[in-house]
Amino acid sequence: MILMTFPHLNQMCNHALATYPEECCGLLLGTINNTEKLIVEVRATPNSWSLENEESFPTISPSIPKVLSKQTRFAIAPQIILQVQKEARDRALQIIGVYHSHPDYLAIPSEFDRAIAWSDYSYIIISVQSDQTTDLKSWQLDDNRQFQAENIQIL
Repeated sequence: MILMTFPHLNQMCNHALATYPEECCGLLLGTINNTEKLIVEVRATPNSWSLENEESFPTISPSIPKVLSKQTRFAIAPQIILQVQKEARDRALQIIGVYHSHPDYLAIPSEFDRAIAWSDYSYIIISVQSDQTTDLKSWQLDDNRQFQAENIQIL
């Protein structure tokens, strides 16, 4: 289960709306206690997807089409992840997940999302249709690298 406040929810949704029709992305900082993940901070990051990103993933899966658009792909720059990880550690927090939006698509993981996912993280996906967010779901990889829905509780 992932726990968050309304301000965290609003921050992610507002970021998704502001970047539409491109995907937004960001990191979720917090703590983990047994099976509960508590979001303490939502850190919006730039979507750094580029031609270089696409070329670095040539062998993920032949079934995943190459896409050069931020409208259907996102990437968080490694240097940003490292910086946020250090800042989180200094505050006795950790990166517990990633969020991103799916413009004009459902809040379900794509094959690309699954291919790049890390098993310890939660993945929140926000569906954005034109001028509104229509759904938000959290996902986590199981032992077979398949996404399973993760319960969300608003505090």
